Amino acid sequence: MIDASPPLPPPPPFPPPPAVIAAALTDTIVQVKSDFRGARIVLYGAIFDPAARPGDVVVLVRGPEQPVRITRKEKVAGLWLNSRPVVFRGAPGFYRAASNRPLDDIAHFGTLRRLGAGVDHLSINAPAEQRVETRYGVRDVVVSRLGADYYVWRRAVVRLKENAGLYREDGHGVRFVDQGLFRAEIDLPAGAPTGVYRADILLFQNGVPVSTRTRTLTVEKVGFERALYVWAHDRPWSYGLASMAFALLAGWAASAAFRRD
Repeated sequence: MIDASPPLPPPPPFPPPPAVIAAALTDTIVQVKSDFRGARIVLYGAIFDPAARPGDVVVLVRGPEQPVRITRKEKVAGLWLNSRPVVFRGAPGFYRAASNRPLDDIAHFGTLRRLGAGVDHLSINAPAEQRVETRYGVRDVVVSRLGADYYVWRRAVVRLKENAGLYREDGHGVRFVDQGLFRAEIDLPAGAPTGVYRADILLFQNGVPVSTRTRTLTVEKVGFERALYVWAHDRPWSYGLASMAFALLAGWAASAAFRRD
């Protein structure tokens, strides 16, 4: 007997496994001494993708959050005076965004904003009386007592950080050294704040983050500077009294020396 039924279709191919990214830092601890002039940290990693799909790598490094207090000159009765200070909170003390090509070419605005990828997408809290409103379906309208000037002040915060070498965005900061292998350099300036830094390494494919790794970096004071730092933060009253006593003693010694001459 001959079976005349049509042959069964072949089973659908299994989808390729998702791509995975791996990364590490050459140094995880940076020691800050009195002669500290900055440091360079190298991040290296690899992409594991059996399907060999094209991808982009984005590295985001954030330092400890620090409040930023800024003022601006205003002309009052013919005199230039400092305005009422504005304090922004939630701004990272250090920020680097490095990628193998410009961020706008890697992902859409909404994705970059959600991830805080890029200086323009950093989440910096508005001053007092802030609130976030939803307009036109976008929950990203910040309203504060500064009104329309909020974004002017925010740009001033970013500009001050950039001038100090603490904020930077590099669209060519990640280099592929071989197929699937990449490298990025993170320059810490002398004024980099101490504390724990977070490095997020993201793999994008077709504008979507598909794999992420997080690494930490600690910047800490050592030696005599460390002892002073701990004393000032743990026992501020005794540190302040000791500083006053030292200043009085130094002034008395200088006065006595000049009197002798």
